[in-house]
Amino acid sequence: MGVSREFKNIIFDLGGVIINLDESKTVEKFAQISKQPLSVIQQHVLSFDSYKQFEKGLISADEFREEVRKELEISATDDAIDDCMNAMLLDIPKERISLLESLRKSSRLFLLSNTNHIHYTRFNKMLKDTIGEDKLDVFFEKAYYSHLVRMRKPDAEIFEMVLSANNLEAKETLFLDDNLSNLEGAKHLGINTFLVKNPDQLFELFA
Repeated sequence: MGVSREFKNIIFDLGGVIINLDESKTVEKFAQISKQPLSVIQQHVLSFDSYKQFEKGLISADEFREEVRKELEISATDDAIDDCMNAMLLDIPKERISLLESLRKSSRLFLLSNTNHIHYTRFNKMLKDTIGEDKLDVFFEKAYYSHLVRMRKPDAEIFEMVLSANNLEAKETLFLDDNLSNLEGAKHLGINTFLVKNPDQLFELFA
């Protein structure tokens, strides 16, 4: 399709786009240590207010872990909670990193991720183990992580910041995400969007 030739700027989501992601793995792990049904964990762990605050960097990792203990009524260690949180992060295929390196030659690339300190530490270690690089940032002109900029998708302010800080024209920009609500947030500002249902779609999209 050669989409990269159509857009000067490409903004990538991280989980489910570059990193293989399976949120059900985290739900399952929390269900195991809390001995609560999966349905209860699904309602609590990834959607309760403290999770969103953690993604915005408004509470620390220690504060978040304590909130998880209260929410699930458990007495798990920090490491046990981190292991549950990180279970959703599967791997970073080298082929996708190679694709980014190729796209950088013709487009301005940016990363925009809703994430948190626990995941940030883990996926950078995954990258180090996979290709020897310390941070994903090196593959982008600029990487934006919600917990560091204290904003998160789909709020308009985070998209406005990326556009403004880098002098990007919305109509010349493509945003890829696996979450429909995040894409809607970008669309309201005139940014072109693409729903990634399977990360391997990237190879077709940018063929």
